[in-house]
Amino acid sequence: MISSVFSNFLTFVAGPWSSLWFAGNTLDYMALLLCASLGSAFAFRCGLFNLGLEGQIYTGGLAATCAMLFLPPSCPPFVLLSAAAAAACITGALAGLFCAFLKNISGADVLISSFLLSASLTPVADYLIAGPLRGDEGNLLATARFNVVLPHILPPSHLTLSLIFSLLLCAAAYVFISKTGAGYRFHIAGYSPAFARYGGIDAAAYYGPALGLSGALGGLCGFFAVAGTYGLCYQGFSGGLGWAGISVALIARNRFLVLIPASLFYAALKSGIEQILLSSVMSFEASYLIQAVILISAAVKFPVRTLKRRI
Repeated sequence: MISSVFSNFLTFVAGPWSSLWFAGNTLDYMALLLCASLGSAFAFRCGLFNLGLEGQIYTGGLAATCAMLFLPPSCPPFVLLSAAAAAACITGALAGLFCAFLKNISGADVLISSFLLSASLTPVADYLIAGPLRGDEGNLLATARFNVVLPHILPPSHLTLSLIFSLLLCAAAYVFISKTGAGYRFHIAGYSPAFARYGGIDAAAYYGPALGLSGALGGLCGFFAVAGTYGLCYQGFSGGLGWAGISVALIARNRFLVLIPASLFYAALKSGIEQILLSSVMSFEASYLIQAVILISAAVKFPVRTLKRRI
């Protein structure tokens, strides 16, 4: 019994890095999480809760797919990938801006409006993938494979340049918030709207940029998934990626540089759990329970200073 537990623990810790295949796939999932959590953190920083990230990733990936499939094949790969990324970002940004518009004109709660918009767009995307855009290469509910994809870094794994782009975006977000006047006003508008008004900052003016940028990053995450990880768009490809991104943002307390180790931790946790499932008789329910306990423990903010004073 003890040896089995110890063996599972070693598999959980070392499994995600046991080969180029597993290490590359773990880092690839980290890149997707980093981009998604960055979008969630931008909304959080402005005092908004974007629950529509899952739908923005899904529809952004679908928009990128349309660009990849319908643009002339003679386009240079850089132009094709850039157009697909732009289509994904614009689609996600429009979804976020629509929620900001509803909040500004009617005071609609962003948490509710973003979730409902995401829930309404997902069936439309499912229909398009399984219907007009479906490829004829097999029985999978997916489009045809793309002729051009993002360059891979660590073959034969799925890791692509998305990791580099996500790290650069994270660094740029940190510089923007911490080192610029516009970033300071953006942060203060969400952190304390009353103090922002006292300083002459209109907090409501930042709802649109915050949600638009959050949605754009969600759409970009969808582009990274379809044009990098999978090389096609299949039904349900987001697979809870938006919710995982929100979890990573909460674990990192919405601090942009902390998103990097937090996303790596979450990706390694997911990969380690999958390794245990492949190498033991552990049930899916038990693995999800372990994952939930670890994530809750990482997300809970313990009152360390209060505890020290009491001691």
